Amino acid sequence: RSVEEKMRRLIERTVGFCITLFYSSIVVLSYLIHPVRFVKGLFNRKKRDVVPKCLNDPKLGTHGYIHLEDVRIHYVANGEEGKPLMLFVHGFPEFWYSWRFQLREFSKDYRVVAMDMRGYSDSDKPKGISNYTSDKIAADIKQLVSALGYSDCVLVGHDWGGSIVYTVTIMYPEVVKKLIVLNAPHPGAFKKYMQTSWTQFKKSWYMFLFQMPCLPEFVFKHDDYSVLERMMTSKEIKTITPEDVEAYKYAFSRPGGGFTGPLNFYRAAFRTDPARAKLLLKKITTPTLVVWGKKDLALNSELAENGRDYITDLTVKYVENASHWVQMDEPEETNKYIREFLE
Repeated sequence: RSVEEKMRRLIERTVGFCITLFYSSIVVLSYLIHPVRFVKGLFNRKKRDVVPKCLNDPKLGTHGYIHLEDVRIHYVANGEEGKPLMLFVHGFPEFWYSWRFQLREFSKDYRVVAMDMRGYSDSDKPKGISNYTSDKIAADIKQLVSALGYSDCVLVGHDWGGSIVYTVTIMYPEVVKKLIVLNAPHPGAFKKYMQTSWTQFKKSWYMFLFQMPCLPEFVFKHDDYSVLERMMTSKEIKTITPEDVEAYKYAFSRPGGGFTGPLNFYRAAFRTDPARAKLLLKKITTPTLVVWGKKDLALNSELAENGRDYITDLTVKYVENASHWVQMDEPEETNKYIREFLE
C-alpha cells in the first residue's frame, strides 16, 4: 500500500508539474505577442515611500506588533480591551486593511484585531516554502490569541485566511469559540471537489501557475502591479476607491517581501504530506458560519455547502450581489449575517 501511495503521489506531482509548465508557457507567450506593452510595463513602476492616509485612519484602530516563536506579526486593533476577542485573518492577495468595514462595525462589542499573516505587508517574511505550511500559520494564530491576553476568540477568515482558520479550528478547537468563513472552502472538501469538478479545476488554473518560481512574482509586479489592481477593481466590487488600490500596492511593495511569501502559501499547499492532509479531514464541532458572495469568479458556489461533511454545526448565508471579496463588496449585508450568527 505504501508503494501504491508513493506511485500515486509521484503521478500527481508529474501531472501537476506538466500543468504548471503549460500555464507558465501561456503567460510567457502573452508577453511575447505584446512586446511593446511588455516593455512599457517593465518601466512603469511608482515609488511608494509614504504610507497612504487610509492605513493610519484612527477609526480603524491602532497598529501594533507582537513577537511570536518564529515571527513578528503586525496587526491593527480596535475596541475596548477586555471585551471578547474577534480575530480577522485575510486572504490572498490582501492584508489587514481588507477588514476595514468589520473593524469599524464590530469594535462596539468586541476587541477586534486584524492581523497581517506571516509573509504579508508589515509582518515578518521568512524565506523558504516550508515556512508557509498551514500548520505553521495556524500555530501563529494560536500564539497570537494567547499573546493578546485571551484563551479563545471568534475567528474570522476570508479566502486563504478561511482555509487557515479551518486548520486552526481542527488543530486547536479550544481556541475558537465561533468560526466565521467568507468565500473559502473547507480544505478537505475543496480537494475532493477539485477531483470531480472540471469547472472548478479550470477556475483554479492560477494555483498551478503559482508553483513556478519567480514568474508569478514578476506577473504581479509588472506594469506597476496592474494585475493586483484589476483583481481589486472588477465591476463586481463597488466599494474600492483609488486610495484603497494604492494601499494594496503599498502593502505589497514593502521591503524584503512583495509576493513571494504570499505565493509560498500555495506552493506549500501543493507539498502537503499525507498525514497533514488526513488531519484536515477531522470533524469540526465548533459552531460555524459560511458567508458566500455568489458572484465569485474563482470558486463555485457549491463549495459553500460542501463543508457539511466535515462540520457538524454549519450555517450558510449567500450574498447574491457580492464577488469573491464579499466583506468589502457588500459589507453591510456581510456584517448583518455575522452579527446574527454571533447573537
